[in-house]
Amino acid sequence: MSFRELFPTNGSVVIFILYMSLFVAQGLLVKASQSTNNSYTYNTVTVVLATELLKLLVSGSLYYKENNLKSLYTNVLKGGKLLAFYLVPAFLYCLYNNLAFLNLSNFDPTTYFLLLQLRVVFTGILFQVIFSKKLSKLQWVSLILLTFGCMVKHLDLSSSDDASKSTTDDKKLAHDSNYITSIILILIQTLCSCLAGVYNEYLLKKKGAETDIYMQNIFMYLDSLVCNLLLLVLQGDLINALTPTSIQQIIRWDVLLIIVNNCAIGIVTSFFLKYMNSILKTFASALELSFTAILSYVIFAIPLNVSTVFAILIVSFAVFLYSKNPVNNTGPSVKNVLPVYADVRDKQKLLGDDNVDDDDEEYDLVMDVVK
Repeated sequence: MSFRELFPTNGSVVIFILYMSLFVAQGLLVKASQSTNNSYTYNTVTVVLATELLKLLVSGSLYYKENNLKSLYTNVLKGGKLLAFYLVPAFLYCLYNNLAFLNLSNFDPTTYFLLLQLRVVFTGILFQVIFSKKLSKLQWVSLILLTFGCMVKHLDLSSSDDASKSTTDDKKLAHDSNYITSIILILIQTLCSCLAGVYNEYLLKKKGAETDIYMQNIFMYLDSLVCNLLLLVLQGDLINALTPTSIQQIIRWDVLLIIVNNCAIGIVTSFFLKYMNSILKTFASALELSFTAILSYVIFAIPLNVSTVFAILIVSFAVFLYSKNPVNNTGPSVKNVLPVYADVRDKQKLLGDDNVDDDDEEYDLVMDVVK
């Protein structure tokens, strides 16, 4: 395994660990904020709106730190086309964030994260189509194996004695008439996640490659606010979500932690997709399973049955297989391009090209970038 292939920049490892930690924390924080019957005593839509507003303010502040308000205003006007492109991932993330609260009320955190891993195959297909990068056989085996690991979670591998001792929330849900609806909702959330992730990576690396990453985040969260408000209008819940009571309900430490943590997830995800890729992001999510399962057992006494442990082992092995041949979508390195450029200049000199200048400013610029 090449460590540099998995983590192409020095800060990639930090981003990777931070990304996993924040997502594990989010699932546990949302679960901790629920009442005894797995419902919420606050308006979850108001929480999503507050989160998107905070993301916008943080992104704007980070941009303003190195620029000025005039530059911000000018770039927003100039980036109208890119702003329009960001409506797609913004709408998908809007659905994702709202469904997250609903699905976490139906499943325990471990099962929730396991089911979300079904997105890896969809992500692999989209990654090939959008970035024109063919995945190897080993990469596909690891993706399919990871999906199988998610399916194992719902097989009854426990003995009758173990099964009688404890029954998890998702097994209770399996006997409920709303089980199929719950599965459909989490599949929709899964599709939203992989579509938004791959498309967002495409904007960061292709369409908006020359645009400051904080500026891109501003576009994303401006669109997110618009999408969330439009969704509320269509549902007829706009007034209810913005009432003083709804706002007052979210001013409590556990809900504020959810908002701040989710804001951090949004900012870190943009850096993750900018400097790594959406395939590695899905495997980061898979690694969250082990931590989520252990912490759920310690904090919420959610049992670790045989099927859960077996599923986590399969997913971990899938991650190991992927690490043997990771996808590299960071673009060509300047150091790799430089020898080719230098070689061309040498050939030009040998052919007697008088237009070749030893003080070539373009060549010197490339050298400065490499240094």
